[in-house]
Amino acid sequence: MSINGTMMQYFHWYIDPNLILWNDVKTKAQELADAGFTALWLPPAYKGMGGTYDVGYAVYDMYDLGEFDQHGTVRTKYGTREQYLAAINALHASGIQVYGDTVLNHRMGGEGTEIARATPFNEYDRLHPKGWTRDIKAYTHFKFPGRQGKYSNFEWHWWHFDAVDYDDFTKEPNTLYLFEGKTFDDYVALEKGNFAYLMGCDLDFQSQDVRDEVTRWGKWYLDTTGADGFRLDAIKHISSWFFPQWLDEMRYHAGKDLFVVGEYWLNNIDTLHWYINAVNGKMSVFDVPLHYNFYYASRSGGHYDMGSILNGTLMQQRPTHAVTFVENHDSQPLQSLEAPVEPWFKPLAYAIILLRREGYPCVFYADYYGTEYEDYGKDGNRYKIFLPSHRWIIDKLLYARKQYAYGDQYDYFDHYNTIGWTRLGDHAHPKAMAVIMSDSVPGYKWMEVGKPNAKFYDLTEHIKEPIYTNEWGWAEFRCNGGSVSVWVQE
Repeated sequence: MSINGTMMQYFHWYIDPNLILWNDVKTKAQELADAGFTALWLPPAYKGMGGTYDVGYAVYDMYDLGEFDQHGTVRTKYGTREQYLAAINALHASGIQVYGDTVLNHRMGGEGTEIARATPFNEYDRLHPKGWTRDIKAYTHFKFPGRQGKYSNFEWHWWHFDAVDYDDFTKEPNTLYLFEGKTFDDYVALEKGNFAYLMGCDLDFQSQDVRDEVTRWGKWYLDTTGADGFRLDAIKHISSWFFPQWLDEMRYHAGKDLFVVGEYWLNNIDTLHWYINAVNGKMSVFDVPLHYNFYYASRSGGHYDMGSILNGTLMQQRPTHAVTFVENHDSQPLQSLEAPVEPWFKPLAYAIILLRREGYPCVFYADYYGTEYEDYGKDGNRYKIFLPSHRWIIDKLLYARKQYAYGDQYDYFDHYNTIGWTRLGDHAHPKAMAVIMSDSVPGYKWMEVGKPNAKFYDLTEHIKEPIYTNEWGWAEFRCNGGSVSVWVQE
């Protein structure tokens, strides 16, 4: 029997640390399962350099899940180790899988400085040194004094990293320092000449010690949490050949199939195909091109060719390896990859990822619950952001996904503004569904649902009058302007 799985990214960048997210997850587990979520991608659970304010990507100690007094706090932004494990248990009890956010690229916040020889590079050009090899002083010794060797006695030193972005001697800005005897990792993104370096102390995956430690940690994490998979951060900065080995070891150790999705942030379908092939198809990746199609469509004021909205996407070309999403913590307003989909378009975008056959959809926490926050923009000015909740419509779409999104799919992507598709149902879900949307004026479309003389009603309640199919199972379905309607068989 097919299960229409749906995951939620259960956090956004500006989650209030006072919420204690792990307790929030625990109390909402059954409610999320009832709504139709089958998996949660939870934020990084280990200690970051920023303590209780660290979203989790400035990784300090991956063995500290909120258990040790390090970087000014025992708990993380999201709570303590006990609260984290209790949240996972509650999710499992509700039938929801858990994917742990995993940052293997870098470490930040080391306690001790070390002096080592390194070659300076301009941050934007990793191919041509901008000076001679010389001594630098960097925070590359990670001793983890609060943990005192519990779970692992491994300490990080400069020789476990290939580069850093800080020299305490010169404090020179916009400079990377490649340690003597090291090279930037191969088989990475080619932006800036070589995009192995992202931030902090960059792990050297050419080092056997590093690979062994990252593998030890992965097994410990699976044993400790019972997680069902990983969301891998910043994979375009790590040698692609590393992951097939690592994932094989993780799956063998767990004794079960782990779901894994990687974040390769590039709006280029050919590169995403290359990457999936390079890791032997052993992970899915986020459908970044689809997100950008939504972003551009939402900002085009009805002048976007909706018939081409799936063009150049993984959803269209490689649905088996596509995790589809509308928004995430990096693309939300004021964040590093800011490209927010306009609120009016989000119901249309969610209908596309939730009600079609292709891809594994991921709902964004801030789209579901809504949020308000303030932060500085790239221009240095401070902004108040309000993201409205789309929960009402997303719950409707989740219900339609669970009850009607099965069987054959007929596409009607034949109009500049109005597109639609139908799902004919299967043996276990015999009722049909027709989805129609327009990014400008009200839309009408003749579509086949395979159910003669049947009554259909609009689940979204945007249109009150029912529609009846003719004796051949066709009908003219319709939607309001800038809107989506989901017609399901009564």
